[in-house]
Amino acid sequence: MNVTEVTNEGLKRAYTVVVPATSIAAQKAKRLAELSKDVKIAGFRPGKVPAAVLQQRYGQAVMGEVLEASVQEASSKVLEERGLRPALQPKIDLVNFADGADLEFRMDIEVLPEIPMPDFSGISVTRLKATPADAQVDEALANIARRQSSLEEVAPRAAAKGEVIYVDFEGRVDGEVFKGGTGQDMPVEVAGPGFVPGFSEQLEGMAPGEHRTVTVTFPADYTATELAGKEATFSVTAKSLKVFAVPAIDEEFAKKLGSESVEKMREMVTSILQNEYDGAARMKVKRQLLDALAERASFEVPSGMVDGEFNEIWQRVEADMKAGRLDEDDKGKDEETLKADYRAISERRIRLGLMLAEIGRTNNIQVSREELQRAMQAEMARYPGQEKMVLEYFQKNPQAVEGLRSPIFEEKVVDFMLELAKVEEKAVTQEELAKAD
Repeated sequence: MNVTEVTNEGLKRAYTVVVPATSIAAQKAKRLAELSKDVKIAGFRPGKVPAAVLQQRYGQAVMGEVLEASVQEASSKVLEERGLRPALQPKIDLVNFADGADLEFRMDIEVLPEIPMPDFSGISVTRLKATPADAQVDEALANIARRQSSLEEVAPRAAAKGEVIYVDFEGRVDGEVFKGGTGQDMPVEVAGPGFVPGFSEQLEGMAPGEHRTVTVTFPADYTATELAGKEATFSVTAKSLKVFAVPAIDEEFAKKLGSESVEKMREMVTSILQNEYDGAARMKVKRQLLDALAERASFEVPSGMVDGEFNEIWQRVEADMKAGRLDEDDKGKDEETLKADYRAISERRIRLGLMLAEIGRTNNIQVSREELQRAMQAEMARYPGQEKMVLEYFQKNPQAVEGLRSPIFEEKVVDFMLELAKVEEKAVTQEELAKAD
């Protein structure tokens, strides 16, 4: 094999590789000989098929196999002999692959950069610690009780916000009843969601037996385009009134929810809130750590990786632009500015990803089989009754398993860095923890 380097600029490398025709011919002959042992052709005994017949029937297909295998073997050898770590799959262009001639191809690659290890002891971060207050636990328990509430009918009186009034209604646009504009005994939460904006708010103070005319305007983006932006008048008759009966938070309520007592239920809620607070604190300290890494990372990154990351992000941005749901920070920016901003984000992501991967590789941080199994079980638990199907999906899709491995690996690298960094613990309230960065 003859290898010639034709490009060596930054992270980009290119080589022309020539595999002698004699090597290709030998591999082809070997493969045809293997075929002759098993192939069945009328008029010939197994293993006795003439080489000319094999060549005529299978020569072209075998040549394709040999060329593919030769390119794969030769390109792998080039990378191994030169100690190259490709950032992406090498690009292969066949130059000459004629039967009987030398195989010649060009291989273009981008290699991973040299990544200097930062001084972790020079990184300072603050880890926030919030503990659930009694009032927050009480509020969480009250929310649980509200979710367990039931509707109970009350004596006729004026409906208040949050109560449910049952109504008959008929809606008209331009004097005509429209499709979907009528209903019988429909429950409507006063000032609640679910109807055309402005409808339920106008039912406040309405009592069973009362008739009222409600006028609303359909939103410009209403799903039924024939009604979008149009004014509608509803004739509404109240039938009955119900209110939410919230159960008392007592021992009976606790046992109904599977807890031994109110105290045990408080402990469970406290633990859940603490896990939420700890998760939020983890995200904040991780962001500080990654920001500190980004400040220390100045190495060149492979343009192909940045392009791939940017293209994925930009597809989402374009979809958001079409749907009119751009982030507030992005509204008002022209496309050129947006692209520059998101390319910078893409480059930062790739640079940090490469640095985290190198820190893990250098320090032999690995994801164990047991950790992967736990991640799979957690994923399976998200789909009750479909656990077997989820497991089979992971068994058949190695890339899906990698999708589980990557976040575990990243968190282990973050833990490694936090062990070496200067970490200040700071007690804060839940409100202080919830403040946006």
